[in-house]
Amino acid sequence: MSERPADAGSGPAVAAGMPASPLVPGLYLVGTPIGNLEDITLRALRVLQSATHILAEDTRHTRRLLDRHGIVTPMISCHKFNERAREEEILRRIRTGEALALVTDAGMPGISDPGARAAAAVRAAGLFVTVIPGPCALSAAVALCGQTESRGFLFEGFLDHKTAARRRRLQELAAFPAPIVFYESTHRILKLLDEVEAELGPERRLFIARELTKKFEETVTGTPAELRAHYQTRSLKGEFVVILLPRQPPRAPPGSPIL
Repeated sequence: MSERPADAGSGPAVAAGMPASPLVPGLYLVGTPIGNLEDITLRALRVLQSATHILAEDTRHTRRLLDRHGIVTPMISCHKFNERAREEEILRRIRTGEALALVTDAGMPGISDPGARAAAAVRAAGLFVTVIPGPCALSAAVALCGQTESRGFLFEGFLDHKTAARRRRLQELAAFPAPIVFYESTHRILKLLDEVEAELGPERRLFIARELTKKFEETVTGTPAELRAHYQTRSLKGEFVVILLPRQPPRAPPGSPIL
């Protein structure tokens, strides 16, 4: 079973450089900052320090976080191109008593990032797997948007790179009654605005968050045309969280009776 042992999360956070109590052998999915390095929990720091190894999407990127907190736990690369190949090694290490912390470059593992495959493999093997919650661009943007209080939202992650598949998926989502969240890259954000306008109409509104938790954090809401005009004079640097707002019912023409 992969149920959490009663003592797996007990005990105070451990300051960097101080002895840490051993962790239960298993896989620990650790949330890390999405921009501001202060957004790290005490529990996450304790686990990163106490783990036998840290499975990191990019060891160079994670090294900056570890150095900031004086953590010297050895790292093993685990990214989308080798996660499948790492499965047997992860299982072997856990079976021999290791506690493995898995982190991505930013945010929560498994949410449009590596980690889901490893978590599924460990759970299927009947070994211990747990999560150390932390920052997530998805939840941060949804909170800032303020449009999900009644119907929740749908998370789509990244759309397909191929234009035909992207447009087809937008058509399928056109009438969805709740906000739809996408991740999008710097290189395709303007393309997405064009596609939304073409497939869903020029009046469809979107909320876009960029550089969340960083110095130049920005959020903006508008139609595709309004957003294109906005970005003509602003940087497209950073990753984008795009929330497609539900379509609005057609407005009655002036003088129409109220039913």
